[in-house]
Amino acid sequence: MTISVSAEDIDDKAILEELVRWVEIETPSHDAAAVNRLADHVEQLAKAASLDVERLPGTLGLGDILAVRSPRAEGSNEKTVLVLAHLDTVHANGVIAKQLPLKRDGDRLYGPGIYDMKSGALLALEALKIAVAKGSRMPIDLVFVPDEEIGSISSRAFMEKLAASAGYSLVVEPARDGGKIVIARKGVAMYDIVIRGRASHAGTRPQDGRSAIRAAARLVLDLEALNDAERGVSVTVGTIHGGTGRNTVPAECRMLVDVRVPDGAAATEITGKIAAMKPVDPDITFEINGQMNRPPFAQSEEGVKLFDAASEIAAELGITLVGVSTGGGSDGNFTAALGVPTLDGLGADGAGAHTFDEYIFVSSLAPRTALLANLMMSLEPK
Repeated sequence: MTISVSAEDIDDKAILEELVRWVEIETPSHDAAAVNRLADHVEQLAKAASLDVERLPGTLGLGDILAVRSPRAEGSNEKTVLVLAHLDTVHANGVIAKQLPLKRDGDRLYGPGIYDMKSGALLALEALKIAVAKGSRMPIDLVFVPDEEIGSISSRAFMEKLAASAGYSLVVEPARDGGKIVIARKGVAMYDIVIRGRASHAGTRPQDGRSAIRAAARLVLDLEALNDAERGVSVTVGTIHGGTGRNTVPAECRMLVDVRVPDGAAATEITGKIAAMKPVDPDITFEINGQMNRPPFAQSEEGVKLFDAASEIAAELGITLVGVSTGGGSDGNFTAALGVPTLDGLGADGAGAHTFDEYIFVSSLAPRTALLANLMMSLEPK
């Protein structure tokens, strides 16, 4: 294989200037207006590059979905390359002015959402423009969603609809640990659990009460007992709240639970066990609400071939591509679960996702854009 574009062909200074604009527009997931301000800007850039744009109004109080496409014949039913990106971040408005100002320190550029994943989202748009200019073998759909950081609750259906006609899926979540890409992810389940008992006066009538907190303590131990590091199963009770006062037997307790599983068999087993959990005391009730939010993303045989193709391109660019599995979920979980060969972590290199120490390596912008553009151009229908 001979690459069509090298890192030296990429105008990384222009990308860097544009990236600063994207980061300056803060986009917390639940602020639809803020996310849409960036979507407006991205839409303008896409139309200026003569790319086709479809914009779907937001639902559930969230921002709009933006699909940017390579030009194609009307009614075309060709298999596509589906590229997934998100515009939302975990950071609240105002973080850029206080906890995480936009600043450069040598090769590091800091800012809220710059690593996860505004840099990757911008690189995807730049790579698409290059692929269209130089010619790709397959049509390309680049989707910017507004809610990945909260589970893609409003955008999952649209991505899965596009995945039905996709031959490949490329996800521009950030690279890992020096440029590694993601070839597999654990499935993610999220639970909201309410434990209900009966209140009573802790001093005069403690025997009449049924402590929801005591029942919750037992439930926490049962949930945490499902952890199995060897299998890659993790169950974490992340928050717990209960009671109304020191001198009252608590009638209610609530907890939020995070579950990570490596494959479909583990998902079925663990979610089944959680759903079947019952209180010891007949006067206590459990209300267990939750399910798999992101199915496991296991590397398929076709996924291996896709990784090999990307590795060949990377080698020509002087990059040794390494694939890793991770416990974090992404929109790549959805496409992989539908049988679409998927590569993830194709965004910029850096560190500090979801923290006030988030940064990218500026030197990674050009080579990662070149890798992505060449991959977009080289893929062909199976």
